[in-house]
Amino acid sequence: MRVVILAMALIGTLTGASPATAREFRLGLITPPTHLWTEAAIRFGEALEAATDGEHTLAVFPARQLGTEAQLLQLLQTGALDFAILTVSEITNRLPQFGAFYAPYLVADVGEAAALLRGGTAQRMLDALPQEIGVFGLGYCLAGMRQILARDALAVPADLGGRKIRITPFVPLRDFYQLLGAAPTPMPLASVYDALTNGQIDAIDMDLEAIWKVKYFESANTLMLSNHMMFPSVGVISGRTWLRLSEADRELVGRLMRTHLDRVMDEYVEQERQWETSIRDADVEIIEVNAASFGSVIAEWEAIWSRQAPILATLKAEAAANAGRSSPQ
Repeated sequence: MRVVILAMALIGTLTGASPATAREFRLGLITPPTHLWTEAAIRFGEALEAATDGEHTLAVFPARQLGTEAQLLQLLQTGALDFAILTVSEITNRLPQFGAFYAPYLVADVGEAAALLRGGTAQRMLDALPQEIGVFGLGYCLAGMRQILARDALAVPADLGGRKIRITPFVPLRDFYQLLGAAPTPMPLASVYDALTNGQIDAIDMDLEAIWKVKYFESANTLMLSNHMMFPSVGVISGRTWLRLSEADRELVGRLMRTHLDRVMDEYVEQERQWETSIRDADVEIIEVNAASFGSVIAEWEAIWSRQAPILATLKAEAAANAGRSSPQ
């Protein structure tokens, strides 16, 4: 077994590295080792090594060891990095059309989110990636639905007015919270725990997996269970790496990565309820809200983003057709 999680200290910076070969691949992502995306990356590497009798191996670099997602994308474009699992938020920063995935209440739960990402519209959206940003999209996965965790008491979303809430740094989420009257504060994952603990921020926009596993709830009094937004990611391969692969290897890496990304979506469907139950058992007040709780904010957000991401209408129609599917199967 040669699938490894390596520290940057062992390899130095990749920006000066020679192009990746077809025998030893590198994959970067920002999530910690315990995150389902990281676990999927490791399983992908194990499957690749097994399928090629050890000819191809994969080194996995989690937790921003190779930098931010913007830096990962730069490495992919130069061929210094072969694979990455990127949040679609990073893709949206370059292709606004992908911002449509973040429409508030586009889907009701992770099952419906998985069904939408497996659908034809989402798959066709990947076709723009090679020409626009120099990578090939191999498949989607997701994190759990977004929730709001706050240090102080909240009764309704409008109570966030004027408060600093940590967000992933991309425009659709910033617009959502600005419309709500909050002060969206971009911040990398590694800084969130301390910032929430010391009061640098008042709240965080986060999924249940991270709230539970990273124990953000220890520094908060209120979980607003809102399920207000899905949070997809995409597995990509460097265009330079792709062009160096044989047709057989392209088929293999594409199939294996899709398989393990797809498995992540099933795992979220299975485990989201367990994380919610665990948090409910902790000393955190749970407030449940729905789309109506956000008043006019949703319509105002859609008015902005339907112009920037015209695909939104198509995704909404497809999501409506999938409504009620609690499982992606």
